[in-house]
Amino acid sequence: MPLDILKWPDPVLSQVCAPVALFDAGLKALIDDMFATMYAAPGRGLAAPQVGRALRLFVMDVTWKEGTPSPFAFVNPQILWASDDLGTADEQCLSIPDVPMPVERPQTVRMRWQGHDGAWQEQELSGMAARCAQHELDHLDGIVIFDRVAPDLRAGLEAGYLA
Repeated sequence: MPLDILKWPDPVLSQVCAPVALFDAGLKALIDDMFATMYAAPGRGLAAPQVGRALRLFVMDVTWKEGTPSPFAFVNPQILWASDDLGTADEQCLSIPDVPMPVERPQTVRMRWQGHDGAWQEQELSGMAARCAQHELDHLDGIVIFDRVAPDLRAGLEAGYLA
């Protein structure tokens, strides 16, 4: 069932999230609800704090809009390695709707995370998958895309968003 998405500047979006410790049916249900919420939004990623849960969890599916779903649930994710090759692209956020902004990020990352069952997984992500995973991982550290742009650009974007 879709959940409500918090909008910035809700204080939950600025919190560092706690690790997930309990891998049970409740976690699986939360993940399912987060996917339903993300697809309904419609987005490519959604982090637990965006639905009011300060947990180190996010879901993403960067290909579903092109017709080939590739859903991933990341529990307690970590970046093990990031490339020196950086790229800038406009990012959008379901918690800051309709305010795209240019964000520079590594083009490739190696991620480690747990699945809903607690089993550890590891994979290298590149392109849109790497960008989306980094964006969602930022949410788990209390960082939003406003925090990733130059102060003068942020001030203008924030003023427009909050108007």
